[in-house]
Amino acid sequence: MPDTIDINELHWLLDIVQSIDVGVVVLDRDYNVEVWNSFMENHSGISAERASRTSLFELFPEIDQSWFTHKVETAVMLGTRAFTIWEQRPNLVHFKSYQPITGLADEMYQNVTILPLRSSTGKTDHVCLIIYDVTGVAVNKRQLESANTKLQELALRDGLTGLLNRRYWESCLEREFARHQRYDNPVSLVIFDIDHFKRVNDTYGHQTGDEVIRTVAEITSQLVRETDFAGRYGGEEFVVLLPGTPLDGAAQFAERLRHAVEQKVLDYQGSPLTFTVSLGVAAIGDDMPGYQALLERADKALYVSKEQGRNRVTLDGGQ
Repeated sequence: MPDTIDINELHWLLDIVQSIDVGVVVLDRDYNVEVWNSFMENHSGISAERASRTSLFELFPEIDQSWFTHKVETAVMLGTRAFTIWEQRPNLVHFKSYQPITGLADEMYQNVTILPLRSSTGKTDHVCLIIYDVTGVAVNKRQLESANTKLQELALRDGLTGLLNRRYWESCLEREFARHQRYDNPVSLVIFDIDHFKRVNDTYGHQTGDEVIRTVAEITSQLVRETDFAGRYGGEEFVVLLPGTPLDGAAQFAERLRHAVEQKVLDYQGSPLTFTVSLGVAAIGDDMPGYQALLERADKALYVSKEQGRNRVTLDGGQ
């Protein structure tokens, strides 16, 4: 099929195009409308009589005139058709979406083909726009992308708390350890667990135990920065990786966390339920052969907190 079409051949083509669900607009070289099919009438609310001889940019002020004219003039100069797709530019003109999926897309997504039209003299003195409604395709693709993103997110997070799961969290720790080795930036780790959690489960039941775990996770999420990595390490044990944070900064964070948990009161059948956490803090040192060493140091500090009465923060004594 040739890339240019004789304007005289367009009349019988338009009889066909009028009956299919695409927009057809023919413009002269001053961008004034000469052909305006029923699709355009129905979606714009502008009749063919009103649109005739009117500038496309007057009818649709939302069109980026500089971008569009460059696109058209390039197609005319090369004598080839040009395209715009919804992934790059959602639409050329603002039409409301009337598809059954209304609510997911207020405006019509569009693909547009730009066709230079040659007259019988061989001169390109008209341009045809074919506007396709691709809202269904676009919305379906975006829904699929959103679903895939959610699935990926679920694969990285613990189901009960919404914090990073152990597998993904350890991969973050390994990555940050490698970054520290390269750039020597400070990285600290806080590891903590809920004090006497078995007693909570035995006394109040597993549902209440789960609520306590979720509450600690919520408090942790509220206190961490966007650059931090908070995860559930297992059972009632949690971890927070603090990139760019030295040991004293991590100790301050841990103390804020300890205090926030201590102050939290849950309602259990009309009675107040309080709980505490014990925390260990360590920072990456040059003597550590791998990220596991940082975990071990923080875990030893946590053990000291438990041995000394719980509900306290202990710093790694090796630093």
